[in-house]
Amino acid sequence: EILSGLVGSEMCIRDRRMIDRFAPRSGPLDRRQVLVRMAAVLGATGWPHAHAASREPSSAAAASQVGAANAAECIIPSKAGGGFELTCFIARDGLQLVRKHEPPLESTYLPGGIGAMAYQRMVSNAIGGDSTVVAFSSGSLLNLAQGRFGPPGEPVRWLAALGADYGLIAVHRDSPLRSMADLLAAIRDDLRQVVFGAGGTVGSQDWVKAALIVRAAGLDHKAMRFVSFEGGGDALAALSGGHIKVFTGDAAEAMLALNDGAALRPLAVLSEHRLPGIWSRTPTAQEQGVDLVWRTVRGLYTGGQVSTEAVARWRAALAEMLGHPAYPAIRDRYGLFEFSLTGPKLEQFVEKSLEDYRALAEDLRLQRWLLR
Repeated sequence: EILSGLVGSEMCIRDRRMIDRFAPRSGPLDRRQVLVRMAAVLGATGWPHAHAASREPSSAAAASQVGAANAAECIIPSKAGGGFELTCFIARDGLQLVRKHEPPLESTYLPGGIGAMAYQRMVSNAIGGDSTVVAFSSGSLLNLAQGRFGPPGEPVRWLAALGADYGLIAVHRDSPLRSMADLLAAIRDDLRQVVFGAGGTVGSQDWVKAALIVRAAGLDHKAMRFVSFEGGGDALAALSGGHIKVFTGDAAEAMLALNDGAALRPLAVLSEHRLPGIWSRTPTAQEQGVDLVWRTVRGLYTGGQVSTEAVARWRAALAEMLGHPAYPAIRDRYGLFEFSLTGPKLEQFVEKSLEDYRALAEDLRLQRWLLR
């Protein structure tokens, strides 16, 4: 269950020596330690492979200062093509509005555990520094609420929420399913034939969307089939290739995939009201009798060891970016909607979200991972 969707037997055999490198010197591993070590293995072996344009994250010692000649970096804690990627791209383009004379923000892909490895390496000071930020989402907060990002370390610093995304339920464009009613009927007819897939493992936000849909059909979500991917891009590719039946991701990543010719058909958006633009003709789940709304906030954090002065500079630059008259056009281009928070208001939002997600995890009977 821990490694579902992340590791194949071929990788395990090929990289046995790398796994041994991260093995404990004494005593058995608990589930939490297994996940943290496997995240390290995946990152160290380069599997799954990052985007060709990626580079290694800066170490804390080598990282440049904000405002220096060297470019700052934004870590994308997944493979290419998902919501974390577009978050860093929005920050890159948006900061050029207010810091025109500084090098554009560089992107670094660091997949592993759907953000777990990047988070652990940041809080342990293995990477990062004053010039490094990491993309996060509501899904990151859901994983944090369950203890899935490993033992608590030095707290991170939440910098800004750049916008909001909304959940999207989609199928292949040739699928016989054309509505949420069709999907619910297919689930009731034979749940095992309805294979869900998205970026994330059991307990992730995309898994939760699928679980809530199965519950809406009156069945036990524990019996559903869900294929995990290291980011929405791979999940959408699997949908286009017919390897999964239902995608339970977000609208922004699906919009980018559609622009690239993905073979998908949206069934519902998980918003209170219909979304504008490309999704204006897609009904909400609530319109179709399924009371499911899922907003995904996307933003940036940095390490807890980062200096107070650097945090203040990041927050000031991002606040100025969010208030720039040209910023909404950049946000819209990447498919996000207005949701801007910085400073104490963002910290309050994070704390409230963690509280809500703990309650949701309990309702779905998700195991809280023991933190040591």
